[in-house]
Amino acid sequence: MTARAPYRSLRGISAVAALLAIGAVGCSDVTDTVDSAKEGAKKVARQRSVFSLDTGDCYNPYGKAEGTAYTVEVVPCDEAHKGQVVGEFSIDEGKEYPGDDGVSAIADTRCPVEAQKYAPDTWALPEGAELFFYTPTAESWATGDRLVSCTYTAEQGTLSGTLDTAKSLKPEQLTYLKGSNAVYEALWANQSEKDTVEADLPGYKAQAKAVAAALQDHVEGLNGIDGAEVGTLRSTLAKAAGDWEKAARATDADAFYAAYDPAFTGIDPNKSVAARKELGLATTVPAEEAEVWAS
Repeated sequence: MTARAPYRSLRGISAVAALLAIGAVGCSDVTDTVDSAKEGAKKVARQRSVFSLDTGDCYNPYGKAEGTAYTVEVVPCDEAHKGQVVGEFSIDEGKEYPGDDGVSAIADTRCPVEAQKYAPDTWALPEGAELFFYTPTAESWATGDRLVSCTYTAEQGTLSGTLDTAKSLKPEQLTYLKGSNAVYEALWANQSEKDTVEADLPGYKAQAKAVAAALQDHVEGLNGIDGAEVGTLRSTLAKAAGDWEKAARATDADAFYAAYDPAFTGIDPNKSVAARKELGLATTVPAEEAEVWAS
């Protein structure tokens, strides 16, 4: 999934602007005003600096989800909310601000990994939940800010309940998810910027090598899991690993294409549905992934 970056900023929303302001009202509006005042006071009490967000916090941004932010409203996760922090890390690459694009590139790489520690099964995520991240700006970097907060945010509507599923999963489920997630991470993280193999054969071969290695690790992990469907998937992925290895050794574009077609088909998420069902995991292929393999 493509992550998006709402930046943190010390020059964001003013705390004063978030305070409740009540104008003059008529007698008939007193009840509504009191209710509104209570709601406003609750929001003020829940107001927290975006710099103090912790993994597990559910929150509502003030204004749009994307953009600069200084404060958010932290709420109980059983209430409707727009986002939840699912991981965090500090940037330690050098002393100078990497720039907006540099910071986003770091978060693009690391946030999916951090998020999967908290919510390993991406297939079980609520529909519409997308990976976002709060990152330092040049101004906050100058004050010592290095923290990136990775969040799942509802682009439309709201979320309900916590996304913390890692603690409730069985060892065999976690083993499966760790291996599966690593395969697709290797695929997308190593994607060449060139549209054709002819334009970047070394880049495509490097991607194939990374996917083959991840598949081999995944297959080894599945060796310790019982189940007929898991066994079938293990055989399918072992063959796919061989095809990816052939692609990694290709001497020209034609040889790469010949290996790539069965290799890519071999990791079609639909092939894992039966094994996931056997393991008690979510079985609906995310729409974005389904679209990729359908085409």
